[in-house]
Amino acid sequence: MPHRQLLTLPNLLTAYRFATVPLLLLCLRPDAGTAMSLFAFWLFLSGALTDLADGYYARKHQSETVFGKLMDPLADKVMVAVALIMLIPMARVPAWVAFVIIARELVITGFRGVAASAGIVVAASSAGKVKSVSQYVALCVLIFPLGVLPIPFLHDLGRLILYFAAALTVWSGFGYFYRFQKVYLPAASGH
Repeated sequence: MPHRQLLTLPNLLTAYRFATVPLLLLCLRPDAGTAMSLFAFWLFLSGALTDLADGYYARKHQSETVFGKLMDPLADKVMVAVALIMLIPMARVPAWVAFVIIARELVITGFRGVAASAGIVVAASSAGKVKSVSQYVALCVLIFPLGVLPIPFLHDLGRLILYFAAALTVWSGFGYFYRFQKVYLPAASGH
């Protein structure tokens, strides 16, 4: 891949999301103070916003690359998975919810990879996009430290949004599976 194609704005935004991961690992701890928790919140929020921005920019300016198509969804999933996992010992995310969301993401990524190997693109659905936004909102609320805003039930609200996001995650996963078997299986069998 030519050097100039790799260094597009959308690819740099995707790389930024990957760069947030080790910092989130350091900042999302049960013993983190308010300042570190606020930093983690802004870091995660900025990563979520780059996810919304990079795809839009790439399509609008026709600067989509193979690297971006492969790495953009992976960056999103890694950032979300790290936040989910790190919030478990802080008692903000139930482990089973994290498992459901991460397992779905892995399965759908596998389906998309199999389809891609056959030259079939399984594009993001509108339910998948709403799922991503709801995950981002829930995790931002759950990362935000208590006591900064006068909302004592902030993390309870975040968990409710996360349960909604988990339900959407499963629902959109069934949608991807349906589209995958409808498009990929006939193509694989030669029909």
